[in-house]
Amino acid sequence: MNQAKTTGLILLLALLVVGSFSIFTVSETQKAILFRLGEIVRTDFSPGLHFKVPFVNNIRTFEARLMTLDIETERYLTSEKKNLLVDAFVKWRIDDVARFYTSVRGDESQGALRLSQIIKDSLRSEFGKRTIQEVISGERSQIMDTVTAYANKQAQEFGITVVDVRLKRIDLPPDVSESVYRRMEAERSRVAREFRSQGAESAERIRADADRRRTEILADAYREAQQSRGAGDAQAADIYAKAYNKNKEFYAFYRSLESYRKTFQDKSDIVVVDPSSEFFKYFKHAEPTHK
Repeated sequence: MNQAKTTGLILLLALLVVGSFSIFTVSETQKAILFRLGEIVRTDFSPGLHFKVPFVNNIRTFEARLMTLDIETERYLTSEKKNLLVDAFVKWRIDDVARFYTSVRGDESQGALRLSQIIKDSLRSEFGKRTIQEVISGERSQIMDTVTAYANKQAQEFGITVVDVRLKRIDLPPDVSESVYRRMEAERSRVAREFRSQGAESAERIRADADRRRTEILADAYREAQQSRGAGDAQAADIYAKAYNKNKEFYAFYRSLESYRKTFQDKSDIVVVDPSSEFFKYFKHAEPTHK
């Protein structure tokens, strides 16, 4: 009886062991290859629980997410035969796991090395077609797009998809930077002087135009003022003439009073004049000389 129980326990343990070797899981972040005696049998596993034949089949999983590859700093020659130091990185993923396994034995570091070489070759070709100014200021995005397309096409042979290639930094070597910066500084200074000259010319032109307009406005205002003053004087003279014609005696009296007021403004004022002159006419007669 004890022997039967022992045999049963052994069989149960054996079944558990065999069962554990018959089950495997694939997560959402993985891709898997099923082998049968070293031969690839299946690669299209969805995430979840799967079964295999123990000791006959074996499983190998690979990263399915995007991976980042930093390309080490490399020197590239431009069309001017000038060196540039370039840092770049690549976003890539394993797309065809069977091809990836057969081409690089499923070694991600080997795949990254192959991809790095492809990127460097493409960058070397693109930089060799352009000048320093074109690379730095104008065609950087075009270079990245071209390299991405080329690298993606070449990497398909390894089951790799290149999503994006980015240039992190483009620097000049120290021995070249100084001379380039001096030329750039001289060019910027020349442009600044040109802008300042144009600004000074515009300022003089605006100032001259403002002075001309000021002179014209003042002349127009003076002319209008003189016209208004002349019209006022004419109207005043007309009013005075009409008033004089209405009562000449009163007008003469009023003008005499005005003369007295202006002449004797202060007690210390002294006037030397003949008392019988017309100036004292209204002092001598309290009443009008004629009725």
